[in-house]
Amino acid sequence: MALYLLFESASGYSLFNAYGLDEIGQNTEAVRNSVLDLTRFGKVVKLAAFHPFSSALDALNQCNAISEGLMTEELRNFLELNLPKVKDGKKAKFSLGVAEPKVGSQIFELTKIPCQSNEFVLELLRGVRLHFDRFIKDLKPSDLEKAQLGLGHSYSRAKVKFNVNRVDNMVIQAIFLLDTLDKDINSFSMRVREWYSWHFPELVKIINDNYLYAKIAKFVEDKSDLSENHIPELSELIGDEEKAKEIVEAAKASMDLSPIDLINVQQFAQRVINLSEYRKKLYEYLVTKMNDIAPNLASLIGEVVGARLISHAGSLSNLAKCPSSTLQILGAEKALFRALKTQGNTPKYGLIFHSSFIGRASARNKGRIARYLANKCSIASRIDCFSEVNTSIFGQKLREQVEERLDFYDKGVAPRKNVDVMKVAIESSLNNATEKDAGDFACGMTWVVVGLINIDLCMDADGQIDEASVKKSKKKKSKGENEDGESMAVDEPIQFVTDGEPETEKKKKKKKQKLEEQLKNDVLGESDGHEAEQNGTAKKKKKTSHDELGNDAEAQNGTEGKKKKKKKSKSHDE
Repeated sequence: MALYLLFESASGYSLFNAYGLDEIGQNTEAVRNSVLDLTRFGKVVKLAAFHPFSSALDALNQCNAISEGLMTEELRNFLELNLPKVKDGKKAKFSLGVAEPKVGSQIFELTKIPCQSNEFVLELLRGVRLHFDRFIKDLKPSDLEKAQLGLGHSYSRAKVKFNVNRVDNMVIQAIFLLDTLDKDINSFSMRVREWYSWHFPELVKIINDNYLYAKIAKFVEDKSDLSENHIPELSELIGDEEKAKEIVEAAKASMDLSPIDLINVQQFAQRVINLSEYRKKLYEYLVTKMNDIAPNLASLIGEVVGARLISHAGSLSNLAKCPSSTLQILGAEKALFRALKTQGNTPKYGLIFHSSFIGRASARNKGRIARYLANKCSIASRIDCFSEVNTSIFGQKLREQVEERLDFYDKGVAPRKNVDVMKVAIESSLNNATEKDAGDFACGMTWVVVGLINIDLCMDADGQIDEASVKKSKKKKSKGENEDGESMAVDEPIQFVTDGEPETEKKKKKKKQKLEEQLKNDVLGESDGHEAEQNGTAKKKKKTSHDELGNDAEAQNGTEGKKKKKKKSKSHDE
């Protein structure tokens, strides 16, 4: 039986014909030995057909189809054109060797071409891959390497959906560096204050800002040279003419320092100024990156707090996977485990405490607003992570919801429902989107309304609709309706009977038996009470209303009639 080999390369599809298989006997060890030698391998395997890809995009589509185990129309036409035709009702006199078993099964289902994938075929394909540039004429090894590299990059980029502008690792590095710079600038500014205070101690009380103090120290240098002519320049630095005059007056006191020490102080002050200016640029960079990566989270809770949440979670996708309860205490893990260990109160908030919403809430409402804010942050992070369109409308609407919740806690104004707000956000975002992006955006954001309906139904603590409370009210109503009858004296599972369905005979018999047992218990209780009165024993009796007595009498009469019917039926059977 003839054997053909299908080889998928970065440049196109190729079909090889394997000769001399009977001589080799399909021994994989012999094939492994002959693979390295082109002269021996070229006698066994020869090129039958080659179909190059038309473009890089075509190569990517074919590669995606092969990886998913699918056969494209291009591959089907190539095989049907170059392989022998299989007649209906007859076995094929050849087989096709493939590397992927899924692709082989797909080819057999659609074209009825027998395929095989085993160690022998894989070894032959390994030899084809090794000497592929030798089989194809006018194909340079460098061209094949470039095609493989380009296809590898495009395939991995398509799989990961890589976007250079939405790399959250940059935000993580930026927020770490920003926190480090804040600590360093703080400590360096304190060192400048202490160092320059040996020369100009009065300046510490006049200027409180660290960055401004370093700039004035750099400008003044030696205070003995400071005069009233420098007041306009000082007022431009400080922004206050009175403070500039106060500095000039304070500089008249004598406290000298050597020129070498002054030079070192000036250099260090310049370093602090440079670090402060770089910190401002880094903050601007962080704001722009957050607006690109997580615009909704940034507009809801702020760029810095949002970046801290992303960095603490590890990535935006990890933050999107976190439930709102985890996001609420993110950053307070030590306090949480300490509370669990000591059985104390668990923390109410973690990193989201730095948000302005929690600071504006009253002491009794801080936990509530933290829970509500964590819920909205969870929604915003999921929209940012899984939405393909970059928009901040949802974050703005979620921020409005948090503002309404604060007003509800303070003034009692009822807020809007979550689903209604999200519908308005989707409509406004569709209006702002271009015609090209409108369809993709509508399809991509459909899940938001569906997901938020479930979220909205589960938020009973925050004043939203709660399914559990609805179910409880329904149960209470059913219990209240059944409490009027005597049949609820014994606890029974609630049975939901649809209207129009007659009760079965088994249910009727069970109800009759329960009524008889209740009547027997009542009769025994009455007889015991009568005997106790005759013997002179004092026992307390419960007061019964006239309605209950009437109901008991009716039930007794009904059961007596049923007993008579049973006796008649027994006598009739005898």
